Amino acid sequence: TIITEEQAISLTSAITSELTQMGQNVLTKTVSSFFSVISIGIFIVLMPILVFFMLKDKYIIMKWFKRFIPKDSKLTLSIWKEVDEQIGNYVRGKVMEIFIVGLVTYILFILFNMQYAILLATLTGFSVLIPYIGAALVTIPIALVSFFQFGWSSDFAWIMISYGIIQLLDGNVLVPWLFSEVNNLHPIAIIIAVLFFGGIWGFWGVFFAIPLATMVNAIINAWPKKNEVTEI
Repeated sequence: TIITEEQAISLTSAITSELTQMGQNVLTKTVSSFFSVISIGIFIVLMPILVFFMLKDKYIIMKWFKRFIPKDSKLTLSIWKEVDEQIGNYVRGKVMEIFIVGLVTYILFILFNMQYAILLATLTGFSVLIPYIGAALVTIPIALVSFFQFGWSSDFAWIMISYGIIQLLDGNVLVPWLFSEVNNLHPIAIIIAVLFFGGIWGFWGVFFAIPLATMVNAIINAWPKKNEVTEI
């Protein structure tokens, strides 16, 4: 015989071991991915609810926080007022970004008579809430719809190129310009904040980079200047 009984047993054991190891790896990755998807889903559901109630009951929340602030603490109240104003500006700026990106993307899709233009443009607009990752995720359905409608044609290529340009302009031009206008932050400060906080906390650092930069800027603006301290 070409293969002896011992060789067959050894080969069977090796295959069984490999399949077992492969199954364990697949199971581990599946469970890990499942919990990651669940976590992202919970975040997506809870964040809008949290923002809604914070905006709806902001005066109640502010009143609750004031209980822990000394009545004569002018500096603390000044910082709180500045932070509240700047965060409000940030929310308005983000709403403007969603509208602009969604509108420009919708115009692009309409020019090419693309199917599901409103839905895809809406998804693109809201994708700016999750920097970089949101745009990457939305690119998948846009590419699929465009491919099934146009195939490997020049229309497909132009749509994807134009969509990529929109994303580049949003991240590198619109965001720095828009938030520097509404939050009085220089575009360089915004870029540095994204790099700094993203380097420290990864994805969440990028997500909260502008609010954190806004808060730091508000504290700096509200902090007494040297001449003010001298007068006091």
